[in-house]
Amino acid sequence: MTNKRYVVGLGEALWDVLPEGKKLGGAPANFAYHAGQFGLDTLAVSALGEDALADETIKALKEHGLDYLMPRVAYPTGTVQVTLSGDGIPAYEIKENVAWDNIPYTPDIADVARSCRAVCFGSLAQRNVTSWATIRQFLDDTPEDCLKIFDINLRQQFFTRDVIEESFRRCNILKINDEELVVIEHMFGYEGLDMRGICERILADYGLKMLVLTCGTNGSYVFAQGLSSFQPTPKVTVADTVGAGDSFTGSFCAAILNGKSIEEAHRIAVEVSAYVCTQNGAMPKYPAELVAKVK
Repeated sequence: MTNKRYVVGLGEALWDVLPEGKKLGGAPANFAYHAGQFGLDTLAVSALGEDALADETIKALKEHGLDYLMPRVAYPTGTVQVTLSGDGIPAYEIKENVAWDNIPYTPDIADVARSCRAVCFGSLAQRNVTSWATIRQFLDDTPEDCLKIFDINLRQQFFTRDVIEESFRRCNILKINDEELVVIEHMFGYEGLDMRGICERILADYGLKMLVLTCGTNGSYVFAQGLSSFQPTPKVTVADTVGAGDSFTGSFCAAILNGKSIEEAHRIAVEVSAYVCTQNGAMPKYPAELVAKVK
């Protein structure tokens, strides 16, 4: 696997059990899928159980054309019960002590880390000490030029200040939404600053290259040293929003890796995530005109 420089989604691999049936999901696998739509070598890194659902996962990954590195472990394959509001906004019940809580740092995973081109990780897969240690080691083993995207993805009670602060220190791009920013404001004592001020403070405090802030229907921002970009959110007919954030991150990453400016990458990410909102499930196939924007 070491002859490729992979773009990696690292963390939870699971099934979103939606009202219309179950679909393969999990933010890191979603990220890898979406970045891979633009022709990059992508890899989903997680763990699967020794069960029938793991076999279904592998089948679904292959159907989506997504390469994976997911050791089998003696825990059940992950599931999330997803219920949708009338506006298509998902609520999650995330099962605990599952395979992706117990990702081992295998020699194959270490090989991928050492040649990694970009990696996206979140807070959820760090809720258990085994996966937390693997994610930290992976990040520490990446090359100097690796894009390390912390898509914070705060879920329920599955995060601590220590995990978030260590992740801030290890990433060079932070992706966060407006609701999560309020949690960080109180957790890190940033009260008294406006939204932009908090973002600029985080950028400075942790020496980040970029901070991406999404605000739902109120648009999105990218902050970097001496630069800020704003894009309004397009009005579309929403099927569901599952995977939309991951498509934003995946397409933004792909565009940056393909040499687009921050502003161009931001525009593309907004357009892609708006398209994904019009589709059911987390991993729709992109139309050719979207793909062409990044290449």
